[in-house]
Amino acid sequence: MKGLELSRRYYETYGLPMIKEQFPYLMDKIAVGLTGSGSECYGYDDEISQDHDFEPGFCIFLPGTDAVSEKTEFDLMRAYNKLPSEFEGFHKSILSPVGGNRHGVFRAADFYNEKAGTDDGLLTATQWLTIPDYVLAEAVNGEIFYDKYGLVTSIRNNLMAVPTDILKKRIAGNLVIMAQSGQYNYPRCLKRNDRAAAQLAVNEFVNAAIKCAFLLNERFAPYYKWSFRALRELPRLSVLADVLEVLLNSGNNENEIALKSDMIKTAVGLINDELIRKGYVSIENSDLDKQAYAINNTIKDNDIRNLDIMISV
Repeated sequence: MKGLELSRRYYETYGLPMIKEQFPYLMDKIAVGLTGSGSECYGYDDEISQDHDFEPGFCIFLPGTDAVSEKTEFDLMRAYNKLPSEFEGFHKSILSPVGGNRHGVFRAADFYNEKAGTDDGLLTATQWLTIPDYVLAEAVNGEIFYDKYGLVTSIRNNLMAVPTDILKKRIAGNLVIMAQSGQYNYPRCLKRNDRAAAQLAVNEFVNAAIKCAFLLNERFAPYYKWSFRALRELPRLSVLADVLEVLLNSGNNENEIALKSDMIKTAVGLINDELIRKGYVSIENSDLDKQAYAINNTIKDNDIRNLDIMISV
């Protein structure tokens, strides 16, 4: 059973009745779901995932102390911890009296301040540009099972509404990385017969290409071990996964260099096509460094446009 399904069923079987019976006055204040760190929050968990941090559990989000007192928060924590420790063949981890790290009772503002540096999902330009991709992905993954008045949903919606200027700046920075690593440094390393460094250049190219693909889908790339799985699920540029996989899995001997070079050109072409489709550039240019600065020049906010193009990478 997938972790998200387990979480929802555990909540519906035990959590919801507990809240309705013991805390009915909270039903118009709370949100409940599963989000944050962990493969189960992406729906990517499997049998291997169950060797750690896999349990029946969910997150209860509370508003500020002006709406729900600290005493009520503590009482709710205790009630949550008294829920059955076994469900559908899975066992809850041993929790402290105030709840665990991934499941339990949280103040919504505290949870999102810790996760993304915001209590309402409204980020400054600096935050948008410097918070790592995977952190922003974790802030909006998973599912919210119950949120009658939008306590958490509104925060998530704000975090998913990435400003266009921010998308452009982050894309531009990653295009520069792709140009430097794949188009420039990879062949130079090979000329020096430094094939280990050449592969490192390829790895940098692949990471930047993945981030570009997500940004062009107006999303953020998840933690690296889930990046290829998530890439294959994107509405656009999912075909890039096969190209990048060849780059990672092939060597750098004489027979494979030509293949690798072709794959770099293919990836560049796919990214270029999507840049044009999105209207970020008007013409295709195989020099991604030039495309990066062309995109940066279209950023409307003067302050964001004038920041170092590499600020987000």
